[in-house]
Amino acid sequence: MPTERFQFTGEGGHQLAAALELPDGEPAAFALFAHCFTCGKDTLAAKRISVALAARGIAVLRFDFTGLGSSEGDFANSTFSSNVADLVRAADHLRDIRKAPSILIGHSLGGAAILAAAGQIPEARAVATIAAPSDPAHVTGLFREHLDDIRAQGEVEVSLAGRPFRIKREFLDDIAEQALMKDATGLHKALLVMHSPVDDTVGIDNATKIFVAARHPKSFVSLDHADHLLTKPADALYAADVIVAWASRYVDAAKPAKAMDLPEEPRKVVVQETRKSKFNQAITVGPHHLVADEPLAAGGADAGPGPYDFLLAGLGACTSMTMRLYADRKSLPLDRVTVTLKHSKIYAKDCAECETREGMLDQIERDIAIDGALDAEQRKKLMEIADKCPVHRTLTSEIRIVTKAVE
Repeated sequence: MPTERFQFTGEGGHQLAAALELPDGEPAAFALFAHCFTCGKDTLAAKRISVALAARGIAVLRFDFTGLGSSEGDFANSTFSSNVADLVRAADHLRDIRKAPSILIGHSLGGAAILAAAGQIPEARAVATIAAPSDPAHVTGLFREHLDDIRAQGEVEVSLAGRPFRIKREFLDDIAEQALMKDATGLHKALLVMHSPVDDTVGIDNATKIFVAARHPKSFVSLDHADHLLTKPADALYAADVIVAWASRYVDAAKPAKAMDLPEEPRKVVVQETRKSKFNQAITVGPHHLVADEPLAAGGADAGPGPYDFLLAGLGACTSMTMRLYADRKSLPLDRVTVTLKHSKIYAKDCAECETREGMLDQIERDIAIDGALDAEQRKKLMEIADKCPVHRTLTSEIRIVTKAVE
């Protein structure tokens, strides 16, 4: 999946570094992601969730707040209010270059910022918070021993996650003036609150306060066993899956193509000659339009995949989808599946396990690459699951094809 990297002008006039994760096809919807305090757009949680959402058809814009990551400016001059303003600027920029975000996602203090910014992004219909504090001032607990010095001296260097940051009195004053619960109550958008009951950085009582303050429609999902930063890949992937499924109810374009969304009757596949060349065919599958042809060597114009190419693509797609469903259900750290297929003819006598002993047989070679921090047993199980994909079962079972002439 492609990643576009660019800069846009933040509230303070600085150039802020951004990354737009795009799906392979046309995005079903656009989302804006706000990272945690002193983090950045490329932290594990931000990147994994964004990439996972893009894999499910939702484009995600994430960026470094002022003075963080690759963005310009001095972090010491930023405040919670300036972060909120930068989020609005990011939404404006996305609106200009692509389409305004209909989904807003915030992690930790970014979740609080997203709640505060949501009212200023009219196109947003769904807001999701992950491990967000109910009061932005909660973040001062990370450097509570320096609060008196900051107020007395105006600016003090503190250590956060092993890195030095300068915090000013203006930051404390600004964050103390926030009324996040008022923002939650007046949200007027669908809200999803996600939090881990074992989060020892931002306690789950914060999620309770946000949830109680908000009006319906609102939902709460417990991120069982997850740490505050979602450092485990499975936790980030789970959060992404929940966001996609939940947002589909409120953002029509983001609805994923899951079994529950399919019509009761299988949709028809219509194939019709175009007469543009000897073998050129127009294929219609519901709202999708494809082209089939034969390679030049077979007398075609090679304007599209051939019949066997589509057959292999169907098997490959089904294989990958089935493995993904199993991995997500079992919370396996599967990053990506790549299936490479080839069709050929072989002599039956060369196939020791085949029942047919004479003539030629069709053979499909399927190579599967599995990316992710999986152990040998998990990889073995995924390979077993590959053979259980519905298309694989169809191709290896008895098939009845009913053909009739239509007037």
